[in-house]
Amino acid sequence: MKKILILTAFALGSLAAAQDTTTTTTSTDTTAAPAMMGPESMTPEENFAKAQEYATQADVAYPVPFYDRTLWKSAVDSAYYASAGATDNRDYMAYLGQLYTKTQWWINAFNVWSKMDDLTDAEKDWASLSAAKLAYIALNRGDTETARAYVNKGMEWKSTPSLAAISARLQ
Repeated sequence: MKKILILTAFALGSLAAAQDTTTTTTSTDTTAAPAMMGPESMTPEENFAKAQEYATQADVAYPVPFYDRTLWKSAVDSAYYASAGATDNRDYMAYLGQLYTKTQWWINAFNVWSKMDDLTDAEKDWASLSAAKLAYIALNRGDTETARAYVNKGMEWKSTPSLAAISARLQ
């Protein structure tokens, strides 16, 4: 009982202190707290490092990667700013494509992979996956022309069983 009373008194004291609305201006410190830097104010190199850091944290924090998860969003956004800030850096663009694919943002992934030349084997896997997903979505909504375009582009990157199956359904 004694512990409960002590905790109650502590809690009430904390609430009372939190509700104190009087202001005192005894501080003469005129320096403001530094604002948190967003990706738009960082260099491409800093954004790329942040994107990798956020993606590593997101892999641990979330069982399934989606853009709407805070850490994945931060990773993708940082990778986007890195790529946009250094358009001649192939590694930044490829990492952005990888993150778009991993977070299942198929159209953005497809667009990134379509802009790139000479994809590596791993990048061709990612690119063909994005094409297959978009082809499947188009096929399910009855848009065979768009599905065929995605299948054809995906097959240019890499022939996969998924693309072959969708292509067979388009015959």
